[in-house]
Amino acid sequence: MYNFGADAAVYIFVHIVMLVVTWWALQAFQWERVLKHPKSPQAKVLIILFTIAISYLVSQFFLNYLDHSLILPNLFE
Repeated sequence: MYNFGADAAVYIFVHIVMLVVTWWALQAFQWERVLKHPKSPQAKVLIILFTIAISYLVSQFFLNYLDHSLILPNLFE
């Protein structure tokens, strides 16, 4: 039997972890070179949206890799 609750918990955990890691990694970026007013509310919203977009892509990659690696043993049955 397949446990959807455990999958949901793993997915939520991975998304949150990747969101934090992406936010932490983007703090090293010098936004002053790219944005006119890096301290403005619009710039902060842009950075948050950028963080969400990157973390979503990274977590989807990780979750797809996990799903495919769990299915891989079926190849040898």
